[in-house]
Amino acid sequence: MTELSEDAADRDKRRRIEVADETLTYRNVLIDDLTPTGAQLAAAAGFKPKQHAVVLQVLANGELEDVRPSETVDLKRIDGRFVIVETDRDYFITIDGQRFQWPCRIVSGAIVRQLGQLPAGVAVYLERVDEPDREIGDQDLVDLDGCGVEAFVGRKPSWKLNIQGVTIVSNTPTIVVSDAMIKAGFDVAQSWHIFLKVAGQAKREVALTDVVDLRTPGIEKIRLTPKEVNNGEAPLAPRRDFDVLEVDEAYLDCTGYEWETVNDGGRRWLVIHHYPVPAGFSATQTRLALEIPPTYPAAQIDMFYTYPALALVSGRAIDCTHIPATILGVPYNGWSRHRGPGSEWNPSSDNVVTHLALVESALCKEVGE
Repeated sequence: MTELSEDAADRDKRRRIEVADETLTYRNVLIDDLTPTGAQLAAAAGFKPKQHAVVLQVLANGELEDVRPSETVDLKRIDGRFVIVETDRDYFITIDGQRFQWPCRIVSGAIVRQLGQLPAGVAVYLERVDEPDREIGDQDLVDLDGCGVEAFVGRKPSWKLNIQGVTIVSNTPTIVVSDAMIKAGFDVAQSWHIFLKVAGQAKREVALTDVVDLRTPGIEKIRLTPKEVNNGEAPLAPRRDFDVLEVDEAYLDCTGYEWETVNDGGRRWLVIHHYPVPAGFSATQTRLALEIPPTYPAAQIDMFYTYPALALVSGRAIDCTHIPATILGVPYNGWSRHRGPGSEWNPSSDNVVTHLALVESALCKEVGE
């Protein structure tokens, strides 16, 4: 057998096109004309004239373009990919605002994903008026025969959960109970009875460390009940496990801060509740902790810790704020912020008051104040 020349092989390759049906499953088809008409393309794909096949050319950007029976396509300049199906009319849809022509009355979520080139991590939604948009799974079918153009959008999936009347949105299908409570604004350091309610099931008590699968059918809410409910007695006095300097105590009391001193695992902590943070953070206040060395003020206070972890509204990550510390079972994030040359710790003049000035400066710096 005579081997084809390189030019002849190239010409044969250019006559090889890919043809898909309504499932977008492609197969190779040979065609003898480098400038075929729509009718020739349909015939090469196996359709007879009476079937009135619709020929859609798949462009390089993924769009579909109608090729009329008498219209020609130049296969010398492009790779030939086509969707060819039998139908009596064309339908139009939009995907993220981009218009697509589709030759079938029914389209699946998988087809929409392929047409719109939506990645696996993006969910497909059918936009609707006066009701929530409908999520379309790959196997779900949508009838395009209604009025108007069906509009689809790709979105990162999210899940909702009601925490004692507060609805949170999670971008992951599972969430730790403590993270869900923090997101809803509840203090996980308090003692709670925590119950998970799922439709058709008895409520189930869960722990802070349990993981909730938000994909569970019928999941309703997490309900919280304080473990200790008194009958109007006076609140417990704040902890005073060790003394701070008189100047520290006077300052903390005059500011109105709710503060405690805590010994935990051999480490001494000054904890300030409801410490205000400047605008630009996702929270308006935090629980602030300073580690007080046993030989303070001869030994300096260094860094500071917050609970829960602070985040910026802008979404920008905050550098050097991931040093963990646990105080009475509560996880804090440490900010690695230290005194520089010229502002070294001076035991005769530095104390909690001056270190709180460092804390305020570090917080303000992150939001440009």
